[in-house]
Amino acid sequence: ALSQARLSFSSSAALPELALPDFSYSPQPYTGPSKEQVLATRKKFMNPGLFTYYEKPVMIVEGKQQYLYDETGRRYLDAFGGIVTVSVGHSHPKLVKAVNEQNEKIQHTTTIYLNDQVAYFAKELAEKLPPHLSSIYFVNSGSEANDLAILMARLYTGNYDVVALRNCYHGMSLGTMGLTAHATWKYPVAQGFGIHHVVNPDPYRGRFGNDGAAYAEDVKDMLETGTSGSCAAFFAESIQGVGGAVVLADGYLPHVYEHIKNHGGLCIADEVQAGFGRTGTHYWGFETHGVQPDIVTMAKGIGNGLPLAAVATTPEIAATLQRRIHFNTYGGNPVSAAAGRAVLEIIDEEGMQENCLHLGNYLLDRFADLEKKHDIIGHVRGKGLMLGIELVKDRATKEPAAAETKKIFEDMKDMGVLVGKGGLHGNVFRIKPPMCWNKGDADFLCDAFDAA
Repeated sequence: ALSQARLSFSSSAALPELALPDFSYSPQPYTGPSKEQVLATRKKFMNPGLFTYYEKPVMIVEGKQQYLYDETGRRYLDAFGGIVTVSVGHSHPKLVKAVNEQNEKIQHTTTIYLNDQVAYFAKELAEKLPPHLSSIYFVNSGSEANDLAILMARLYTGNYDVVALRNCYHGMSLGTMGLTAHATWKYPVAQGFGIHHVVNPDPYRGRFGNDGAAYAEDVKDMLETGTSGSCAAFFAESIQGVGGAVVLADGYLPHVYEHIKNHGGLCIADEVQAGFGRTGTHYWGFETHGVQPDIVTMAKGIGNGLPLAAVATTPEIAATLQRRIHFNTYGGNPVSAAAGRAVLEIIDEEGMQENCLHLGNYLLDRFADLEKKHDIIGHVRGKGLMLGIELVKDRATKEPAAAETKKIFEDMKDMGVLVGKGGLHGNVFRIKPPMCWNKGDADFLCDAFDAA
């Protein structure tokens, strides 16, 4: 995938000039160092493992709602939301106000002291979850949240083995790297002790099509042959994010949850990308599958870009951490908590979950029309504003069209759309914008994609 991503693909066709939707905002004049200076400084002082999108990297200096601005003042439509992190829009005034007011009071306390923002954010977040998930532990990132979920599951059950899906992504700490199942994200170091990756229930590429029960039988077989017969947990994203917006096969999770329970394990829902109304029909992605997890992890959209994540579970499971001292210096930071509280309010006040539903359905209809027009589109999928378009060289063989994806990716940027890209082979467009998008934004995205 890494080598394919570097392939060049040229075209002599000129790109059309498309006009972005009207937007009554003027960015502040940029007076900082040039893009060339920033790039040179980054290369000199930042780790070379940090990659940038695009052959000519874009420098973002300002954002407003669903739009981003570079150092020249050029406006881009944000179709990726800072990797599915900007939930309510860039620099939302209510969130900015909440953060600024808290900054002026106190920036940091830690949980060894009481603070109203942290306590009431926990209460308000728990009220968005099923009643049994009433205990919240705040951390800084999805990787930390998933690490903590594994720890609690192993402590509570007394078992060690954890089941995860192939094609999943759960983080880049040493522990969650082992949980992740993409070679492109895994370094050749000791990792993944006790982790078992089962067949991915991918309706498009999977061996059983959309038969969730058939995929679930693989989990049962693995538990009976690859473990002692007991497990600590099953881990799954409600919709696979980095893996290319893969919606799990129908009926899969209910069957798997039953198998896991029968073998002494807990069920963990990774809502880092699918949570907070993004799927449209429900507030949480796991609800679209009709299941009740024992632990839910969340990050990204919870803080609209601030370092904030959380683990929600039952009081009984949460109590396992009392066996030793457990602490997170920045978990529950009052500034981040103020931002998280504002996010919850904005989603409800501005009807963003409903917007995700209606706009997501509209986009799926438009994508379906494009699929009929362009043979390179192999599959369109997703829910709400968590969508994917997979490109293939041949619809019969489903050979990934990695080079073509890269070319279209570059051309869409040149036309003013910043979109995500993922999947194991780098051939899936990830459309996961701020949830404040409107129909004009959706049409502009589709027109640019059609032209590219």
